[in-house]
Amino acid sequence: MLPALRRIPQVRDLIDQKAYFVVHAPRQVGKTTTLTSLGVELTREGRYTALLVSMEVGAPFRMDPGAAELAVLGSWRANAEHFLPPELQPPPWPDAPPGQRIEAALQTWAEASRRPLVLFLDEIDALQDDALISALRQLRDGYQRRPTGFPWSLAVIGLRDVRDYKVAAGSDGRLGTASPFNIKVESLTLRSFTDDEVAELYQQHTDDTGQRFDPDALAAAFAETQGQPWLVNALARQLTEVIVPDRGISITANDVVTARQILIGRMDTHLDSLADKLREPRVRRIVAPMIAGEALPEVSDEDQRYVTDLGLLRLDATGGLVVANPTYREVILRSLASSSRASLPLIAPTWLTPEGRLDIDKLLAAFLEFWREHGEALLGTATYPEIAPHLVLMAFLHRVENGGGVLNREYAVRKGRIDLCLRLGPDRVAMELKVWREGGKDPRPQGIKQLDGYLAGLGLDTGWLIIFDQRANLPPIEDRTRSETATSPSGRQMTVIYA
Repeated sequence: MLPALRRIPQVRDLIDQKAYFVVHAPRQVGKTTTLTSLGVELTREGRYTALLVSMEVGAPFRMDPGAAELAVLGSWRANAEHFLPPELQPPPWPDAPPGQRIEAALQTWAEASRRPLVLFLDEIDALQDDALISALRQLRDGYQRRPTGFPWSLAVIGLRDVRDYKVAAGSDGRLGTASPFNIKVESLTLRSFTDDEVAELYQQHTDDTGQRFDPDALAAAFAETQGQPWLVNALARQLTEVIVPDRGISITANDVVTARQILIGRMDTHLDSLADKLREPRVRRIVAPMIAGEALPEVSDEDQRYVTDLGLLRLDATGGLVVANPTYREVILRSLASSSRASLPLIAPTWLTPEGRLDIDKLLAAFLEFWREHGEALLGTATYPEIAPHLVLMAFLHRVENGGGVLNREYAVRKGRIDLCLRLGPDRVAMELKVWREGGKDPRPQGIKQLDGYLAGLGLDTGWLIIFDQRANLPPIEDRTRSETATSPSGRQMTVIYA
């Protein structure tokens, strides 16, 4: 655990200022844990009665505010009895008509409380439609009676900022700027862990058990997760309970790679729910060109904020959108290629030598044969048709990877390509993916230059440049799929594949 306020230090000042505010962050970054701990801490200090309560149990009653209120107030009572001493627990909830029960309960509690009442309303955006609008309007209506007739300070907590809460009304299904919670003074988000904090958390395991993490393992854990709290914790669990359960053995960077592959392969609920968002049109409008390495089309600021609020993407140091971390980058492509992967025919691993090494020439022959025979049919299975060739290739490479290899991918907006590195034991093959679109220039010269730089960074002398020809009126795919050799300006030998 880390101190509750370290990642969200502004909250203390907002509470002291009697502010109503929003805390939003992606799933499983520690919102509930952090603010539960903060409530306990504030109550223990003796100045406030502070508590985190949940709105989630009202979610099934989206069109019935009265039923949602009863479920929510029952949950609040249970939390108060668990976390607060008897003298600070709320009095019996008053009788009130549907649509006014939350407001009446908060007024009664604030008036009876011997200390200023501070509440954190968790999972607020689990409510939708009438139940959500009713709850927010009751908070706004009671706000004017604070601090003696309504909570001193109050935060609503969810995945997104208030304007992106889902409602039936409106063309895009969101509240927008007409939010009933316009009494907020601030919208805060909960940042991920820093590299030092990941090391601090893992050191707590070392202090408890004696099991060490090599410095390279700590660096690899942060590199793979970028401090995303669920990933940091899930990775540590795999490392310490599954891969290296012997406390006398130190954890290495290779162990981190193995743990990451296990998490990706299992697609736990957190990763699966993240992948499910890829099917939303507003997410697809950003992710599809990103994978292709192209500039974004006209995309609204709201949509860009949405994908960052989800935790799927983040802004890099230059302000550009990138995938939040390498693990998510892999999850995105695996998820999008899943339909194509399921449609693949049986492919014999002809690219393996009798010793289990990677024969790159045979891998090339296997890919060309696969593409000529099955490429056209499989392009129709892709989740994102605009990047179908990329996804079908990924599906093919997953078959290779499943033989004990690791496939690393790099892609970003305006990069103009995807970089791939397939590693099987000591053998590696680097690939650069480009698209030749209608009216565009032949991407071969730029691709050779880009691949040359990629190979230099990897310390390799050879690689593949794969050009997906998407122009109109082309010969059949079996006739135009071919390979040829090329030499880069620095003398590296390359295989250029037209597919």
